Amino acid sequence: MAEGVQRGRVDAGERYDVFHTDCLARDVVDHATSRWGVWVLIALRRNDLRFYELRESIQGVSEKMLAQTLRALVQDGLVWRKVEPTTPPQVTYGLTGFGREVGEPLTELFDRITRRLSPGP
Repeated sequence: MAEGVQRGRVDAGERYDVFHTDCLARDVVDHATSRWGVWVLIALRRNDLRFYELRESIQGVSEKMLAQTLRALVQDGLVWRKVEPTTPPQVTYGLTGFGREVGEPLTELFDRITRRLSPGP
């Protein structure tokens, strides 16, 4: 591989260079750890949720930002999306296996922080 050039795919056994701006893994990390991406992964850790349920559970997120975040997480393979053909359509989101793997350390971090901030006995 020429210096400064990065391929889109990596062969088995090779590693991604996450510090390179064209790295595919870097995009997934950016989406999963974005301001709203973290909260989506944590919110979906226990249950699949409809769009409006996600919006209600993640206070402060706008409908537009939630839609953009979900679109990126679905494209990255972290979240699945199911549309029921009703009027209006009911859209449900859940974590894929990959999304659970990525979300687990985020959930652990969240749990550690909340335990630390909780008043002791």
